[in-house]
Amino acid sequence: MKRGEAMAASRRCAPAVACVFLVAAAATVAYTAFPVSLNPCTYSLPRELLTVSGVDPYIVSCAGDAALTASPLPDGKNNIGGPIVTDIRTCSKPKLPPHPLPPFYCCPPTSASEPINFTLPDPAEPLRVRRPVHAVGADHMAKYERAIALMKALPDTDPRSFYQQANIHCAYCTGSYHQTGNPELDVQIHFSWFFYPFHRAYIYFFERIAAKLLDEPGFALPFWSWDVPEGMQLPPEFANSSSPLYDPVRNPRHAPPKVVDLEFVRQEGENNLTADQQIQQNLRVMYKQMIGNAALPSLFHGQPFRAGEADQPGAGTVEMSPHNTIHTWTGDMAQPNVENMGVYYSAGRDPTFYPHHNNIDRLWVAWHDIGASRGYRGHVDFTDPDWLDSSFLFYDEEARLVRVTVRDMLDIEKLRYKFDGVGMPWVDARPPTTPNVNSKKGLLKSVRFPVSLDDAAVTAEVRRPRVLRSRREKEAEEEVLVVDGIETDGTSRVKFDVYVNAMDHEKVKPGGREMAESFVCLSHPTMDGTGKGMAIKTSMRVALNQLLEDLGADGDEAVTVTFVPRHGKVKIGGLRIVYMVE
Repeated sequence: MKRGEAMAASRRCAPAVACVFLVAAAATVAYTAFPVSLNPCTYSLPRELLTVSGVDPYIVSCAGDAALTASPLPDGKNNIGGPIVTDIRTCSKPKLPPHPLPPFYCCPPTSASEPINFTLPDPAEPLRVRRPVHAVGADHMAKYERAIALMKALPDTDPRSFYQQANIHCAYCTGSYHQTGNPELDVQIHFSWFFYPFHRAYIYFFERIAAKLLDEPGFALPFWSWDVPEGMQLPPEFANSSSPLYDPVRNPRHAPPKVVDLEFVRQEGENNLTADQQIQQNLRVMYKQMIGNAALPSLFHGQPFRAGEADQPGAGTVEMSPHNTIHTWTGDMAQPNVENMGVYYSAGRDPTFYPHHNNIDRLWVAWHDIGASRGYRGHVDFTDPDWLDSSFLFYDEEARLVRVTVRDMLDIEKLRYKFDGVGMPWVDARPPTTPNVNSKKGLLKSVRFPVSLDDAAVTAEVRRPRVLRSRREKEAEEEVLVVDGIETDGTSRVKFDVYVNAMDHEKVKPGGREMAESFVCLSHPTMDGTGKGMAIKTSMRVALNQLLEDLGADGDEAVTVTFVPRHGKVKIGGLRIVYMVE
């Protein structure tokens, strides 16, 4: 938020803390035998607003429950705040699951010289046009096949080899890198505001390495457009067992022409939707994740992750679904950790990883385009220098070690590429509502958080601090449901769905409006082979402005929130409603 906006906010809500509304009363919960309690936690306002108000920007009022925040209290010892920086010289062994598939080391080759700072390509360089796999043509896909074959033919010590390119994801996602200045803290680029810029940089250098090896300066990486009907299957080129694009460590049940399921998480079995029904459900998922739930930068990108703070503060919409679900859908369920695509350490070993994340990059561009065309003022990137100045390390097409910042990756025209060849059919796929799905509201009984999700759904009633907000108020502030203190043991994938005003959630058809959001997390097991995972402590946010309008609940004094476990075990620390300005 800009300083002028912060000043305006402080004038509207003096003191500024009054803009935050906490769920202080006990939530009401139905159909669970778990003892729970609700801990009201102060909301971490934007740093600029806190500066104006004089409130400490690292407030934590949830004493005794560290899971409810990712930001430690200042103690005079930790270096808290500032950009995240990594150093290749301190890269160490990754945290791998029991029974991993070799190789077992993910750090890149060391460089004889210090990393050079990234410079933008020459403006006269040919503009690379990235097109979808289903429309780019056989000749272009043959070039991608050859590029992968050339990368695989390089020695493993070459940082441009396919082996080392796959390891980039492993190193930045399994605790191999640590924060410079805070070596006890890992760098995990998922579940935070680094998700999009890191992967954009990753694909940028991968594409340029491919072009160099092919000796075709204009080569553009194709993208797997799983969000449009024509691309909602694994591209056939990747299913050819004689192709360099083939990976035997995939789910054989999801070979083409199987339609992708953007909400997939099942350990066994598939849903019973027809292909047309699945496509319609996928389009509605995309609408929710790109429009309905993505009204602000922190909702779309993920939560701030600064130097001195623990990683994984909270993912953005698309990262959890469909990004994570595509990883799981592609990975081999017969493998103990759903390798290759279904777990962070090995995902980059599958050649589908790169077109998959190229599509993620395209969706970042699409989010901006939607905001510009429809007047959504919140579809803008962060301006926080802690985000802009954070940096990552990559080797370029000349095998030089390069330090690239987030701000380097914000303008794709300056990076000399663009996307073409596919539309956004989901932009008007607003999900339908379901009548009479909250009839059990009178059966609610009072319980308290934290609560464990195992086999039974849990429903809580959350009081709304404001009702019947005006259009102007909604444009100024997004009403957001915050799910605090999400904690898993990291040993398996976790998915739970969040329904709003749908206690009878079983009646909601796939893609229904009441299914507001899904929490999806890949496993993060440890390296010691004991099966004890790295605990995941994070949060999630559900945008309510448009959702409550669609449900006709603008005037309701409370909403019911139902958590439906789908896979794995998870604990939830509490619920609160806040009004966000960014």
